[in-house]
Amino acid sequence: MKVAITGSSGLIGTALTASLRADGHEVVRLVRRPPRAASGSTGAGEIRWDPRAADAGSPPLSGLDALVHLAGAPVGDHRWTADYKAEIRASRVLPTRALATVLAAAVLPPKAFIVASAIGWYGGTGRTPVIEDAPAGSGFLARVVAEWEAAAAPATQAGIRVVHLRSGLVLGAGGGVLGRLTLPARFGLLPRFGNGRQVMSWISLTDEVRAIRFLLEGPDASSRSGPFNLTAPNPVTDGELTAALHHTFKRPDFPLLRIPAPVLRLGLGEMSSELLTSARVLPKALHDAGFEFRYPTIAGAIAAELGKPLRP
Repeated sequence: MKVAITGSSGLIGTALTASLRADGHEVVRLVRRPPRAASGSTGAGEIRWDPRAADAGSPPLSGLDALVHLAGAPVGDHRWTADYKAEIRASRVLPTRALATVLAAAVLPPKAFIVASAIGWYGGTGRTPVIEDAPAGSGFLARVVAEWEAAAAPATQAGIRVVHLRSGLVLGAGGGVLGRLTLPARFGLLPRFGNGRQVMSWISLTDEVRAIRFLLEGPDASSRSGPFNLTAPNPVTDGELTAALHHTFKRPDFPLLRIPAPVLRLGLGEMSSELLTSARVLPKALHDAGFEFRYPTIAGAIAAELGKPLRP
């Protein structure tokens, strides 16, 4: 199988690329850095393409089996200024629309366009569980995700199978949420955010990659399209996640160690809503398709991703 991947240097893209190549698949990485050769190639298995460049043209994507589009500006790394919110939107909507248009016009279009999305689609759900047929919520991220998914329409209209990966918090060592929380947890100093009761929908990096591959090439994959929640079947509260991390590092957990919600709002602005809002999102479509999670519980997922044995 020949698969092109955008965002291949990120947490998920790096793991997915390694997984596919380990099984003998050909991976073509779409990168944005300047070419090292006049042909535009940046190296073995790489193609340069910047969807926002005036001379971007069409990357040579004909003949692929699938394109997995994971690129996008990080949501949790910067304060949400007006400029950065525009960057979050543009980095998702514009490349997705451009790639969908290129694939639709390809002489030999791929069978599948697998597009990153997010559980931000649902907005705040409180403690009410939601599945894939729930309508889009309100708020900045919900609007962005709705536009993001709609941007893939040219590929759908061309008969290409389009899958939207509505990922929760992806827990993997060395990056993402777990990468930011690990250091304070090692010292037993990881605080709750707000009251710590907000529900967080998460997935281990291992199961994120397994789910993407299941939708890409698993049994009956050709019949699967539309949104899939990439979240473990057991959401946890912020307090439960904090306690599990402290337990993993054999540190005592202090439930009263908190950053109050007003302090978070003052320091992070609108982005604080992502830490304080509940999202109980369940993976019904994956479950119905027959996918089995390797790490359905938070303790097992953290131990596996950090390479630590489970403690009794």
